[in-house]
Amino acid sequence: MSPALEPAQLVAFAAASVVLVGMPGPNTIYITTRSLAHGTRAGVVSVLGVETGTAVYAAATALGLSALIAASPTAFTLIRYLGAAYLVHLAVRELSRRRTAGDGPGRAGPADLGRVYRDGLLMNLLNPKVALFFLAFLPQFLSRGATGAGARAEVLVLGLVTVLVALAVDLTYAVAAGALGRRFRQRCTQRHPVLRRLPVAGVYLAIAAAAVTHGGTA
Repeated sequence: MSPALEPAQLVAFAAASVVLVGMPGPNTIYITTRSLAHGTRAGVVSVLGVETGTAVYAAATALGLSALIAASPTAFTLIRYLGAAYLVHLAVRELSRRRTAGDGPGRAGPADLGRVYRDGLLMNLLNPKVALFFLAFLPQFLSRGATGAGARAEVLVLGLVTVLVALAVDLTYAVAAGALGRRFRQRCTQRHPVLRRLPVAGVYLAIAAAAVTHGGTA
């Protein structure tokens, strides 16, 4: 049985998580783009989907599954390319989406929000670098001598802290981007709705290209 995590360890870990999670990356870019283009509600739901994926990877790390992904170049590459393909799918869907009654500024129906959640979840689950992040980051804050079930419990606690920090940071991005994007949507959606879709699709394609070109497990 390993010693419990000290409050100072949790505070230090939370502070480090704020710095790392707050740095712009694929998740924050995706969430910000969703909020800018589709409103705050879509951005918030995207956050919930993305961080559900983060929670899954945190649990997988505690169970040792993330280490299996990191140790297998084939599995890592397959997940990475599936993630890129899914982002290309999102870009194509954005460009081909017809304007509907629910396509106005900041509007999103229940069915659309369900899809937004699923998109965020799949985008994060198909990003194997999340597994690498947990494998490289969490062990640095485990108690000395933590092994077995005690170490797994500590990884779960640290993973939960990471998810909570990421929720707070990403929700801030979503709300801020939603507010900034409201005026843009009001100007562009009524006369030229494609002006909103083009940059959104472009962001998805850029993230997909980055996932493919920045290969390897580093």
